[in-house]
Order: sequence, then C-alpha cells, then structure tokens
Amino acid sequence: MLDFAQASGDFGAPGLTLKAPVFVDHTTFTDTEVGTGPRITSDTQDVVFSIAIANGATGQSLVQAAPPVQPLSSWHSSYDGLVTAMMCATEGTRVVAAIPASEISPTGAADLGVSEDQSIAVTIDITKVYLGAADGTPQYNDRRGMPSVVLAPGGRPGVIVPDAPAPDELAVETLKKGDGPTVGDGDTARVHYTGVDWKTRKVTESTWENGASVAVAPKSPLAFAAEITGATVGSQLLVVVPADSAGGSATIYVVDVLGIDEPARTR
Repeated sequence: MLDFAQASGDFGAPGLTLKAPVFVDHTTFTDTEVGTGPRITSDTQDVVFSIAIANGATGQSLVQAAPPVQPLSSWHSSYDGLVTAMMCATEGTRVVAAIPASEISPTGAADLGVSEDQSIAVTIDITKVYLGAADGTPQYNDRRGMPSVVLAPGGRPGVIVPDAPAPDELAVETLKKGDGPTVGDGDTARVHYTGVDWKTRKVTESTWENGASVAVAPKSPLAFAAEITGATVGSQLLVVVPADSAGGSATIYVVDVLGIDEPARTR
C-alpha cells in the first residue's frame, strides 16, 4: 500500500496531496478504489481516464487533465509508467502511483519540469474501458454464399470470400453476440472494422491496420453505420454492402462493437 500520498476529489476529477517526498526507481502503484467494469487486459484497448500529477520531490501540482479516448499503447512512448500502473485495472478504479523519470520520455519529463533524478506521483481515475475486440458468443448462420471470417489471436479478422456472386441486396449477420449494452438510435459506438472488396478480395480499409478504433454515429457516412443500431457491445457483425453501380463491386465489412461513447457534455 502506498502511504506517501492522499488522493482526493470526486471520481473522475482526482486530486493529490503528498505526505512526504517521493523517489522511486521503478513504477509503484496501488488501487485505492476498485471498479467493477471491464478490465484492461491489453494495451491495444481504448481507455478514458482523468489524472492528477505532482512532482514527487516538491509536491507541486503539475497536471490535472482528462485526455480523450485513445489506445493505452499510445502512452508507451511518453509515459510508459502510466501503462504499467493501469494494466489489468478495471473501469471505475482509482490508481495511486509513483513513476520515476526514467519511465517518462525526455520530452515528457521536460514538459513536466521533472529532472532525471526525480519522480512523479499520480492519481488516475479510469472512467471508461473499451473492449479490445468482440468477445461475444459465436452465432450460427446458415445463409449460403456468405464470406467466412477467421480471427488472429488478438481478434483481428481475416475474410475468406466465396467463389460465388455477391448478394445484390444488403446482407447482415451477427457472428458474435455480445452481452453488453445495446447501441441505441442516438448512440455513438466505438468499433474496429475491416472492409474487403468482394471482387479483388483485397482489404480496402481497416482500423486494425491504422492502429485505432473509430467512433461511429448514426449519421456516419460509413456504409455499415446503420446496422450497428440494435447491436450489443461485444458483438461482431458481418455486413455485405452491394455494389452501388453496374460493374462495381460489393464490399464486405467485419465490425466489432467495442463500446458506446459517453455523450458529449454541453455547457
């Protein structure tokens, strides 16, 4: 148990007061509150958190911030100790940690005004954890002539296109049925997706390749956007969009529903 700091503030708006100077040679942390939400099991997952940072030597408050949703891995290059402190934590957890300057990039340390022999103390409130990939129950589908989906260990899909004509109407199958909340008409869902051209069998677009999920609102221009409404978090959908012109090609989408974004706050 870390006893060098006193965390304060409502969850989502953390504060931090040091009881004594803090110097560590590796990231040390404890969970002062443990949430019951989804768990961080991979640094590829999207996470939303609020953080308070203080200089471990002086106790000076350095940062109070709430970064936008992004993969936990995006913090490796600048604040590797943050990744260590949050890994395996659950949504709703408050973490108190001490991180040495050696686990902060030189640029990050300079931005904070922390010298190489100092440490920082942090309070992190993990407010949202998204799935890394669809984790629902596999479903049986018997429509003939549809593509098959194979999954890499991390959940990244590959698509096997049959030697058959593409459907001439929109075709949708639920490959996995998640047990999370249902995406409503006005919700913005966060998804990973892969698009494959039926004729060429080549990937045309992929958030997996880009390294970041995307937010899909009901009026999104993405061709599969409307099909997400009514799906549950944790589900994986197979959507075949027919060619939009003579001589064109249908597009196959595999969509993993990772979570539902919180509504934007209005002032």
